[in-house]
Amino acid sequence: MPHPNMEGVADAIVEIAYAKVNVALHVRSRRDDGYHALESLFVFAGDGDRLEGQATQDGAIDLIIDGPFGAGLGAGPDNLVMRAARALQSYLGQQRGAAIRLTKNLPVASGIGGGSADAAATLRLLARLWDVRIEAEELAGLALDLGSDVPACVASVTQLVTGRGEHLARHAVEGLEGLPMLLVNPGVGVSTASVFAGWDRQDRGPLDAGSLDALVRIGRNDLENPAIAVAPVIADVLAALERTQGVVLARMSGSGATCFALFETDDALAQAADAIRWTHPAWWVMETRIKGA
Repeated sequence: MPHPNMEGVADAIVEIAYAKVNVALHVRSRRDDGYHALESLFVFAGDGDRLEGQATQDGAIDLIIDGPFGAGLGAGPDNLVMRAARALQSYLGQQRGAAIRLTKNLPVASGIGGGSADAAATLRLLARLWDVRIEAEELAGLALDLGSDVPACVASVTQLVTGRGEHLARHAVEGLEGLPMLLVNPGVGVSTASVFAGWDRQDRGPLDAGSLDALVRIGRNDLENPAIAVAPVIADVLAALERTQGVVLARMSGSGATCFALFETDDALAQAADAIRWTHPAWWVMETRIKGA
């Protein structure tokens, strides 16, 4: 059936799929189940993809995708929005329907949790749309089945994430939330599996997220080197960010290729964004800030 036009529909509701950023990502070991044991501090940008939904009566889930990066995604059953909707339908045991529009503002396969954030936002959207009563533990279970980062993206607040992503703890770091943040992607997608496959299996020690200073001085992303081996342009992005004025920290997020920089002031952020857009006009650049609770 044709997807309904939801522009201006009074009963449509909106959720933002906030971009996820790993301020630090320590890979400690490879587990027996094939996943990796991670320690990471997740923060979320105040911006991201946009989902709009309207309840329907026929039990169907209809998805249309638009936005700057919409062409890079299909709306079929493998799309994480569709999978999240089907998972919640299965949990409820009834076929409630929805028409969903995903406006894809974040690059695909870029290390900032775009698909995971979309899945989490879908769960939040449909729980509101269908007035679902679901315990937090059950929602987390549904989320984890969709992907390792999805449980953290459900809350989209600063948190320590361990295991394969199933162990979450709210974790405030003084001076971190609200910091101006620049996200830069050089226009290449990298395979998470290939980056993890390139990890050298060296345990370089635990994550200290006790302070912003510790995160800057001794935090790291253990996937940076294998990601650069896959996409050398990531090193150029990091170098460009590190050269900017007023930068507090420049690092790759997740398995790449998106990198981020934290700044002391909004002015420093704006000047850095302008400089990078001028010197690298083909790169994707987003000015934002770290989302609070």
